[in-house]
Amino acid sequence: MPTSKILLASVFTMFATLAFGQESRRSAAANKDRTARVDTIIVLRKGKTNPPALPIAVAMPKVPKPGPKVYKPVPLAHQTEYYGSMTGYVNEFVNKYSRSHNKTIHVVHGRSNKQFPLMENVLQKHDIPKELKYLAVIESALNNNAVSHAGAVGPWQLMAPTARLMGLKVGKGRDDRKDWYKSTNAAAKYLVDLYDELNDWLLVVAAYNSGPTPVKRAIEKTGSNNFWDIKKYLPKETQGHVLAFIATATIFEDLSKFLGKNDVDELATTGNKAAPVAKSRFTPEELKSMAILKIKDPLSMDLMVHELGLDPKQMDSWNEDYELFEYQAYPEEMYSLRLPKDKVDAFLAKKEYLIRKSKAVFSAQNM
Repeated sequence: MPTSKILLASVFTMFATLAFGQESRRSAAANKDRTARVDTIIVLRKGKTNPPALPIAVAMPKVPKPGPKVYKPVPLAHQTEYYGSMTGYVNEFVNKYSRSHNKTIHVVHGRSNKQFPLMENVLQKHDIPKELKYLAVIESALNNNAVSHAGAVGPWQLMAPTARLMGLKVGKGRDDRKDWYKSTNAAAKYLVDLYDELNDWLLVVAAYNSGPTPVKRAIEKTGSNNFWDIKKYLPKETQGHVLAFIATATIFEDLSKFLGKNDVDELATTGNKAAPVAKSRFTPEELKSMAILKIKDPLSMDLMVHELGLDPKQMDSWNEDYELFEYQAYPEEMYSLRLPKDKVDAFLAKKEYLIRKSKAVFSAQNM
């Protein structure tokens, strides 16, 4: 090959090597820059170029982080938009509950000054309504040493399996269910789990009492997730539990309305005002014709009226809070049943039958 051609070839090779080296360095720098960017995708540009065109980076839109879940408020009795046609019934139940539980309300109010702030703080950390603290009121009357016949323990009356599932230690030497902070934290976790399944606080309260299975069955049976639609398909105790929660939350959120402003002011300063003694609401004539019998087992009022030939209006008037006893939401284990004196013998003769038949009636109603 002539010397001139060799020289030209060498020069061309040199420039080609330099150009390729610069291109490689630019490509490496571009790749390094793209590697540093996390929210990018790579798009190859089409076209016949020599050398091939470099890939370009296109920014992806950033997906916003999910915020805290927004929960529905706890429905109080006066919220007609929630209760609709049941508003009158709920308000009447709250008034009956307030009169029957007057003593308990005063006792719990005295305990609440210390415990409610702690409970509210824990509930708010879980982003759930602070009014759920009233569930502990109907569960234990804010007694952290409370133990139920079924073995539930503490202010939130947690069963051992549920408590362990929520992270508590339950054993012979240690029971976290009695610890105010730990048990409230566990209860909050459980309430959140139930809400994720049921999406309504009244259904959550029902499931807290009976377990979620009866509530889900009632929903499947009715095709509705409205408490009032499924109410009659829930256990009788569970129905009463939900109504007691509504009443308790409503009363404690407006104590001056139900106890009177002077009583609330004195409770706030002393914390130990005794409950006022209720005056008799019966006429002298009614008291003369009235007998009072203590009963332990809830009896069907409709059944008693039918079997004993009683006046239903009179029985409702004399036993206005009997519905609470039927729902097992009464503050005492025994109920003072008021009957006409001339019906006492018939009642005693049929008492065992009424107890047995009432259980069958409640069972048939899925109560």
